[in-house]
Amino acid sequence: MAFTPAGVIPATLLAFHEDFSIDEAGTRQHLRDVAATDGISAITVNGHASEVHACTEAEQQRVLALTLDEVGDRLPVVSGVWADGSANAARIARMAAAEGASALLIFPSQVFAMGGQLRPEMVLAHFSEIAAATDLPLIVFAYPERSTVSYPLETLVRLAEAIPSVRAIKDWCNDPALHERHVRTLQSLTRPVNVLSTHSAWLMASLALGCNGLLSGSGSVIPDLQVALWRAVQAGDLPAARAVHERIYPLAEAFYAAPALDMHNRMKECLVMLGRMQRAVVRPPLAKITDAERARLHAAVGQAGLATTRLDRAA
Repeated sequence: MAFTPAGVIPATLLAFHEDFSIDEAGTRQHLRDVAATDGISAITVNGHASEVHACTEAEQQRVLALTLDEVGDRLPVVSGVWADGSANAARIARMAAAEGASALLIFPSQVFAMGGQLRPEMVLAHFSEIAAATDLPLIVFAYPERSTVSYPLETLVRLAEAIPSVRAIKDWCNDPALHERHVRTLQSLTRPVNVLSTHSAWLMASLALGCNGLLSGSGSVIPDLQVALWRAVQAGDLPAARAVHERIYPLAEAFYAAPALDMHNRMKECLVMLGRMQRAVVRPPLAKITDAERARLHAAVGQAGLATTRLDRAA
């Protein structure tokens, strides 16, 4: 396990044609754009940001393969594992390992929505089956408690102690006090587990609590700002961190407004405004945002200092 998930790890988007087929050329360009950012430590595909829920396993394999072909010689690639059944998750994990992924981001099984918090042995068995399929580092996606597929801290500790390949969590608990407990507890274990923040709506505060990295879909739009914020926090440079935060804030407000399911939809729209993506197509049941919301995004992009000639023409 040469790769330890840490630092700034953007979760990239997936470009589509108007007929909802994957735009491989557009996706490759997006990957190149993000990978060119100095200071990122890896790239994530087959996650929420790339609409993994709407992709077949064959498409997920293709997305991983083209990502590795495009940027795999420069950066580690983290691939998501989205499956409800343990055997299915293990099969996807084996595929990702065979393709050449450097780590796996494990989404929770929706089966756990019906009381999985009360059966930690089921969570342990699920991850054990995945870990038996590959020795790649595993990143546990920790959801908010309100989602009903969250893992109590005690369960996360059990996973870390029982499964050596559990090396990080993508923390989306959305509770600052619990987030701090995750950081203090998991990163202090005998075999430490890194906490990667995905609290992108309050990223500066989250990183200041001592996270060992971040894994965020908004890194598909502002990887350079995330790197700058990460470096400033790591250096203890509060004025510099605040200055970067001021640029990120309007975008975070726009990206993570209700309904949350449109967050990556909005990011695609911003990339189109910035000339970094040809079209902002999302697969159903996601749907395009309104012109009014697009105008708000345009304003946020300008407030963040990302405006370009192409963006101005799109206004």
